[in-house]
Amino acid sequence: MTTGGRPRRPALCARAEGARVSSARGCRGTMAAPRENVSLLFKLYCLAVMTLVAATYTIALRYTRTSDKELYFSTTAVCITEVIKLLLSVGILAKETGNLGRFKASLRENVLGSPKELMKLSVPSLVYAVQNNMAFLALSNLDAAVYQVTYQLKIPCTALCTVLMLNRTLSKLQWISVFMLCGGVILVQWKPAQATKVVVEQNPLLGFGAIAVAVLCSGFAGVYFEKVLKSSDTSLWVRNIQMYLSGIVVTLVGVYLSDGAEIKEKGFFYGYTHYVWLVIFLASVGGLYTSIVVKYTDNIMKGFSAAAAIVLSTVASVMLFGLQITLTFAVGTLLVCVSIYLYGLPRQDTTSIQQGETASKERVSGV
Repeated sequence: MTTGGRPRRPALCARAEGARVSSARGCRGTMAAPRENVSLLFKLYCLAVMTLVAATYTIALRYTRTSDKELYFSTTAVCITEVIKLLLSVGILAKETGNLGRFKASLRENVLGSPKELMKLSVPSLVYAVQNNMAFLALSNLDAAVYQVTYQLKIPCTALCTVLMLNRTLSKLQWISVFMLCGGVILVQWKPAQATKVVVEQNPLLGFGAIAVAVLCSGFAGVYFEKVLKSSDTSLWVRNIQMYLSGIVVTLVGVYLSDGAEIKEKGFFYGYTHYVWLVIFLASVGGLYTSIVVKYTDNIMKGFSAAAAIVLSTVASVMLFGLQITLTFAVGTLLVCVSIYLYGLPRQDTTSIQQGETASKERVSGV
């Protein structure tokens, strides 16, 4: 048939073309979303802030655990951090919805009306609670620089969990960087640097054990949360709210199981100073700010940030805690920094679970 002298395509062809367009869009949807075009200055700003937050958090936490003042309860600090994260996530979700009615509907549907999802997110909540408490225990017994370097073992742990849980593969360069990082950490532990200005009693073996637990928790919880997040279209901030609600319950239980008797006697905020509140603030905004960095930058810049945080922590430890750097510590630290950079070089698609896993979405949703 013709209209105005021009041939009209059959409706079936039009629908077929529409299906091809839709399919193409669907294929593009599984690819990495184009990164927003931002200036180099803004990327450097993100890098600087993330580095300062990571380094300052480690140094401040180390200081609060080794000062001669009354020692606060670390379990209460972890609990308060979860509360602040929840409030920040609620505020961001409210801004994202842009309407009070939609905001209430989202909370009603995804939080109050989804007990199964809350239970699902209680798993990483519990694991993260253990990880955060282990960080306090580790920095009570290890110098900030030693902790910062050793904690990078979370990279190979996360890589292993990614391969096992998300069916992804690592490049040869990434595997090389993982082994290089492990070698660097071994050198750091071979002759650990000593902090001469710290007078409190420390147990390095306990500190290393705490880091090992924290590393395992970080790898598993991060990949588990990514799997849950990318197996549905639920907003990141809704998922955060679900997780932090569970986290508050978990950490409150931990508070009263671990320090309940002493808290009743001394109070929930016993030993809190301005530095303790600084630690809580940095812990609260650090994780949320990381998502901004990932959105606007890339793995290479994130790697630079981690390496720079190690350097800053080392310098600060020398100045504040009298850290004595050994040759093996210096070489090991250099290897760790280089391996972090190399691990971030391959820019693989991490915006969605691979097609094989997407095809088994029903099995994934049962996690």
